[in-house]
Amino acid sequence: MVKSKKIWNSGAKAVIGAIILIIALFPIYWLVLMAIRPESRNMEVISLIPKDITFKYFGQLFQEKGFDVALKNSLINSLISLIFSLILGLCTSYVLARRRFSFGMRKPVTGWILLIRILPPVAFIIPLYIIFGKLGILETRLPIILACILINLPLVIWFMLTFFKDIPEEVEESAKMDGASEWQIFYHIILPLVLPGIAAVAMLSFMYSWNEYTYSVILTRSPQNYTIPLALSVLNTEDNVTNFGLVSAGGITSFIPMALFVLFAQNYLISGLSSGAVKE
Repeated sequence: MVKSKKIWNSGAKAVIGAIILIIALFPIYWLVLMAIRPESRNMEVISLIPKDITFKYFGQLFQEKGFDVALKNSLINSLISLIFSLILGLCTSYVLARRRFSFGMRKPVTGWILLIRILPPVAFIIPLYIIFGKLGILETRLPIILACILINLPLVIWFMLTFFKDIPEEVEESAKMDGASEWQIFYHIILPLVLPGIAAVAMLSFMYSWNEYTYSVILTRSPQNYTIPLALSVLNTEDNVTNFGLVSAGGITSFIPMALFVLFAQNYLISGLSSGAVKE
C-alpha cells in the first residue's frame, strides 16, 4: 500500500512537471513555428506539426535587415559591460564584506548602492543623455555600455556581498600566515570559493544587458549602433506591417546566446542561485 502510494505520488509529480514544462516551452515552440512557416501559408491556421519548412526569414534577417550588425553590437556591449561590472562589483563587495567602516557607514553605503538598482532605469535617462551629449559620445556604443554598467554594478555588489560574508575570515588569516599577499588571497583563494555566485550574477547581468531596450532607444542615434532589442522593434514597425515570420526569426536568434550561456554554466548557476536564496 505504501509502495503504491509512493509510485502514485512520483507519477503525479512527473505529470505536473511535464505540464509545467510544456507550458513554459510552448511560446518558444510557437515562435519556431512562425519562423519556419513559408510565406504562402501566412493566411492559414498554424499547425502544431509543420507541413512545410523554410529558413528564408533567417537569411533575409542577416542579408537584408542588417541583423548581424545588431547581433555584434549586443555581444560587444553585453560582454564589455559584464566584464567591467564584475571587476568593479567583486572588488567593491569584497571590501564592503571585509573592511570595517567608521561611524557605521557600511549599511548606508550598501543601501545607496542598492537604491540605484531599485530605481527604474527611466529615472536616469535624462541626466545620462545630458552628460553623454556634452561628452560627445552619443554617436558611439559607449552610452549603452556605461548605462548597463550603472544598472548591473549594484546588482553584482549586493549579490556577491552575501557570498563573501559567508567565507570564514580564518581562511584569509591562515593564508596570510603562509605569506600570501592580499591579491593572492583574493584571486587564488576567495574567488574560487564564490565561483557559483559569480556565474549566477554574471548570467543575470548579461541577460539585462542583452535585453536592454530603454536606454538603447533613447541613447542610440545611428543604425550602426543598434542592438538586438532595438533591431527587433524596427522590424516590428517597418512599413507599418508586421512580418511575423521575420520578427519570429529575430526573436529566436536573440534567444540562442542566452540559451547557450545557461546550458554551459547550469551547474554553477543552480548552485549560485540556491546559495544566494538561503542567506539570512
